[in-house]
Amino acid sequence: MNDSSGSQRQHVNGEHKQLHFLGSPTLNNGPKHRPLTPMRRFRGIVCVGTILSTSFLLIVYIAPVTTFIVRLFSVHYSRKITSFLFGMWLSLWPFLFEKINSTKVVFSGENVPPAKRVLLFANHRTEVDWMYLWNLAFRKGQLGYIKYILKSSLMKIPVLSWAFHLFEFIPVERKWEIDERIIQNRLSKFKNPRDPLWLAVFPEGTDYTEEKCIKSQEYAAEHGLPVLENVLLPKTKGFITCLQELRSSLDAVYDVTMAYKHGQPDFLDNVYGIDPSEVHIHIRTVELKNIPTSEDEVADWMIERFRQKDQLLSDFTIQGHFPEGGAEGDISTLKCLANFFAIVSLTGTFLYFTLFSSVWFKIYVVVSCAYLTFVTYYSIHPTELVSSLSAKKDLYKML
Repeated sequence: MNDSSGSQRQHVNGEHKQLHFLGSPTLNNGPKHRPLTPMRRFRGIVCVGTILSTSFLLIVYIAPVTTFIVRLFSVHYSRKITSFLFGMWLSLWPFLFEKINSTKVVFSGENVPPAKRVLLFANHRTEVDWMYLWNLAFRKGQLGYIKYILKSSLMKIPVLSWAFHLFEFIPVERKWEIDERIIQNRLSKFKNPRDPLWLAVFPEGTDYTEEKCIKSQEYAAEHGLPVLENVLLPKTKGFITCLQELRSSLDAVYDVTMAYKHGQPDFLDNVYGIDPSEVHIHIRTVELKNIPTSEDEVADWMIERFRQKDQLLSDFTIQGHFPEGGAEGDISTLKCLANFFAIVSLTGTFLYFTLFSSVWFKIYVVVSCAYLTFVTYYSIHPTELVSSLSAKKDLYKML
């Protein structure tokens, strides 16, 4: 158990234990790293407006082809094409963060190989951690294949819910008796080793706050678990299910620890580039043979990994960096610009067709929006028609 001085008081005469929050002092943000000037606000709105408008047009025009027509003949190639286009669009975000907003992303730990099938677990410092995992996947050429387990309430957001569904993110209710079946069902369709997959899991289940940390510490003290200061105790059932479903087809498991220099950013801080000044990402590879197989042992193993994360973050608070820095290089400005102009040109063409060309393009947009709304609402992913027909023929021969 982590017995840091002042973190715990033992109860006396039946009184409850009281824990004092000793988390990172950067959690309570002071002034932002950069001031929010009118120019920064305008630039951020223009950038995000461009990113979101391009996403709408790309989804409306391309998704029915790649995720329906192509998928009827090959799920593998449907995912491959969709992920390629998704990765092109997603790369606009690292371009915004690192090149336009000048946020420094510092990698440390191991220089991991660009494995194709990865289970990645990370701490959850703030609401935008998942966005900075794109910076890692971008450098490894796997950006279009990254997927998340997310709250089902996010599936109600217009347009973005279409994207979450088409890219096969896994929505959960945060009720394990329901979520276990959902996760197993979704991952059962991702066991083909030909399909690249980067599945990102945040075992804490929620982002880190002072109130949540104190509750986590109280639970840990009552159950004889490590009292952690910079992370919450992990909820292990989701990770265990992901590991069980994918273990035989995984190339690697990455243990990622994230920290922010100066302050914890929210979404608008990212958009305007006022925080953070630096994002630090520490990566360790875990060999599958070193991960236990029984559920109880995996749970203990995960708690120990989070105890190590807690120590890493404590050292980061003192030193301002993780150990073993400099594991990844910078992203290419030229590549980012070329990708940006390709996306803008493509969506500009779609916009022209919609507004100034044949009425059939307008009809296509309406039909596409209706299709996307329908399949997202009912959580439908078309099956591979060719394999289905083949299976029926085999069954007929057997009979």
